[in-house]
Amino acid sequence: MTGAPLPPLVQIPPDVRSLADYERRAPAHLTAEAWQHIQEGSGTGQTLRANLEALARRGFRPRAMADLRGGGTAIDLFGRSHAAPLMLAPVAYQRLAHPDGEHATIRAATALDTGTIVSTLSSVTLEEIAESADAFAGEMGKRPAPLWFQLYLQPEREHSLALLRRAEAAGYEAIVLTVDAAIKLSGMVLPAGVRAANLAGMPQPRQTATPGGNILFGTPLTEGAPRWDDLAWLRAATSLPVLVKGMVLGEDALRAVDMGADGLILSNHGGRVLDGLPSALDMIEDVIEAIGGRVPVLVDGGFRSGTDVVKALALGARSVLIGRPQLHALAVAGMPGVAHTIHLLRTELEAAMAQLGCAKVAQITRERLIALR
Repeated sequence: MTGAPLPPLVQIPPDVRSLADYERRAPAHLTAEAWQHIQEGSGTGQTLRANLEALARRGFRPRAMADLRGGGTAIDLFGRSHAAPLMLAPVAYQRLAHPDGEHATIRAATALDTGTIVSTLSSVTLEEIAESADAFAGEMGKRPAPLWFQLYLQPEREHSLALLRRAEAAGYEAIVLTVDAAIKLSGMVLPAGVRAANLAGMPQPRQTATPGGNILFGTPLTEGAPRWDDLAWLRAATSLPVLVKGMVLGEDALRAVDMGADGLILSNHGGRVLDGLPSALDMIEDVIEAIGGRVPVLVDGGFRSGTDVVKALALGARSVLIGRPQLHALAVAGMPGVAHTIHLLRTELEAAMAQLGCAKVAQITRERLIALR
């Protein structure tokens, strides 16, 4: 990448037919710093490879001549219908990719009836995002798609509570507590015009180490990392469904459910926080078995096609979250790009279901998979 980034396209090029095509085009529409931030993982990329390898190890066993009449992809989660088992994952600082940032993404999600999880670190306030969703849904004569809020705990609990109350007041329908990303190294300096809009006015202490002492331990980075008592506090503080995002171990998942978590999101944070984490795809069955199927389990981490989504559903996931591809599409073509990305995934999902002989999401079971290697 050299020179200034290209402006977003006003039409989707005919050669953009997959999420990989958006990823291929995105660098030309971003600064080098923004592209590095979006794509960065930690370490040597073991976790990123694990995500791809877990998907590649699994193939399909289609059922011939199935009755597909009356088929569909709708699912229910926490009393709300979702058009498909897909949600947009919480992705920070979307104005790095496009001036409209989260406004463009939420309009795309609304148009495609796709649930969205808004990041604490959104570059547009959570209230403005909810207002965009409501306004755009009103223009289309429909109800807004499900809107959840992802919570990063703040150093002072009163500030976490303030974020929670703002989300409740703005009409968010669930809270997602992320527990795996408090200790995440990043060298990105936000450019002018991009900020953590929800945290305006809240103190953000510097992560400074004592000379000659520990580098991370004893700093706000580790002292404020989520603990089990934080989950207990959050569960008592809201009547909304609470999901915990970032767990990979069955025993941790069981403890979270025992403490009142209404759902789990298995995630390795796309390889951004700890290299060497397993793919969520390899952990789903263990976690579901550990919790006895008591709450829905969602997954994210490297899913890039409708067939990827089917594999997660077959292993027991209720829905799949899509992260980085939001920014790829946003950079390339703004709101139409994100809408097209969702459309591509849903089209690929329905085509795969039809080929497998699954008219409904509930028919996508473990028996539809086969080990390839």
